[in-house]
Amino acid sequence: MTAPTVWIPVALSSEIEAGASAGAVVDGKEVVVWRDTSGKAHAWEDRCPHRGMRMSFGFVRGDHIACLYHGWQYDTAGQCQYIPAHPDLDVPQTIKVMTYATKEANGVIWSTLSEEVPDEAIPGETDQVTALRSLYIDCPAAFVREALETASLPGFSASEEGTDFAALSDTVWTLTTGEDRLFIGVQRVNPSQTALHVMIAGPQATYAGAGQAHFSTWLETLRRSLEDGAPEKAASAPMTTAEVA
Repeated sequence: MTAPTVWIPVALSSEIEAGASAGAVVDGKEVVVWRDTSGKAHAWEDRCPHRGMRMSFGFVRGDHIACLYHGWQYDTAGQCQYIPAHPDLDVPQTIKVMTYATKEANGVIWSTLSEEVPDEAIPGETDQVTALRSLYIDCPAAFVREALETASLPGFSASEEGTDFAALSDTVWTLTTGEDRLFIGVQRVNPSQTALHVMIAGPQATYAGAGQAHFSTWLETLRRSLEDGAPEKAASAPMTTAEVA
């Protein structure tokens, strides 16, 4: 039985500007995340079919992305449309980059690492979000989750209560303290590294500036605490972050 197709976060929307590209790794698979000049985001296999060069090293021109090595250009469907060394060539349809289903929600770019679109929507979607940061942690995702389940998130708003952790799906977690809520997209980079793409579930009028700095500082402290605790100790000594408040 095959595993269901799910939405996986690959970058914060604010990290990929129009006409730019970046590389990401999901479960060891290399992905290029790029945005054409109209603003649409794309996620593909990060490999040019010609010589295997990473497409994330290339450059975007309009609705095409070109490989850095020999300049082969691919349209938004992944089809090669132009080869500079053979400008008059009718490029074969077999020269194509593997493309993945992609969408944006909650200030995050999501993909599936397949062309298949999941039946279920991304849980916890909201119109009011404030970009925070992507946090790369040298720990397994299970270890990170165990820490967050007992974490104490310091509130920014006037109202502060205990911290609630919720796993809305395998790739979407939330932390809530009083009126403050962090929306976390979970990207498993490899068995020993995890990326958290974190947004504040609230308007920029409330959180831009001081609120972003407040939670970003807490996240950096969390990362250091996690990496200082060896993952193999997780079962016998669960990590907490109450002292971060």
